[in-house]
Amino acid sequence: MAIFPAMEDAMMKEPDFKGQAVLVTGAGRGLGLAYARSIGQLGATVLLHDVGAESDGCGRDGTIAETAAAALRAEGIDAHPFAGAIDTPDGCRALVRDCIALCGRLDALIHNAGWVAYERIEDLKEPSFDHMMAVTAKAPLWLAQVAWTGMRGANYGRIVITTSCRALYPQYVQKGLTSYAAAKMAAVGVMNVLADEGAEHGIVVNAVSPVAKTRMWGVEGEPEDLKPSAVAPGVAFLASNACTEGGWVLRAANGQFHAARAVEAGGVDYPRDLRAVAADSPGAVAAVWDRIACLAPEAR
Repeated sequence: MAIFPAMEDAMMKEPDFKGQAVLVTGAGRGLGLAYARSIGQLGATVLLHDVGAESDGCGRDGTIAETAAAALRAEGIDAHPFAGAIDTPDGCRALVRDCIALCGRLDALIHNAGWVAYERIEDLKEPSFDHMMAVTAKAPLWLAQVAWTGMRGANYGRIVITTSCRALYPQYVQKGLTSYAAAKMAAVGVMNVLADEGAEHGIVVNAVSPVAKTRMWGVEGEPEDLKPSAVAPGVAFLASNACTEGGWVLRAANGQFHAARAVEAGGVDYPRDLRAVAADSPGAVAAVWDRIACLAPEAR
């Protein structure tokens, strides 16, 4: 994959969070806690949010955020707990306003909160679908909306939204994850538009597709591989001043990273000329389908 000039410049910078306030949602355990620790070790004031939900996304336990923040403070990190619900616009607005009230600023937002819920198509219920969409796709939008004014005024901001390869790549989908996949794909759409809207205001927006063994996998304690801490460096980069280009999905697993984005073919005049295969009837489409549907794996 080609290295864009802006990213080449970024590689010359060392991420630095000194004097910055960073909000991390779903940070009481697993990946979110690993992100909070990594960023806190680089000097950030960590605004650690976690409602303390169970692995199915239900329930509340404010002590989860408090315990995690206390553990980070014991390591010398400036961490503050928040436990308000973020499944409504009002909850998201309240969280960001409370963070700004505490620190006077919000430099970066990492939306990690979420869960995995299995429901086969025959059993899928609208309330569970809506709850998945609210926390996974709507929450980062409402959080960003409130943070946007301050970031725009500072001509600086970093936003990281979480997606999943379980949605992005057909070969990795799993049965029963319709609502999960729908929400994770929606998150990419949110990221793409916010990246474009933020570019002129110094607000850099990207997404991360992480893989780690956490309680969502049914794993307790430290796993042998696919550790949350091995994903954290990539997310810390995306949330830092070293990252200067938005619109990327960073795939992160086992200490390895690969950034991907959809790029249009050269010479296309969208939407009038797709430089594609012409067909004027369903039968004509069927006749040339093998030319229309061509798999093209990305180069590595």
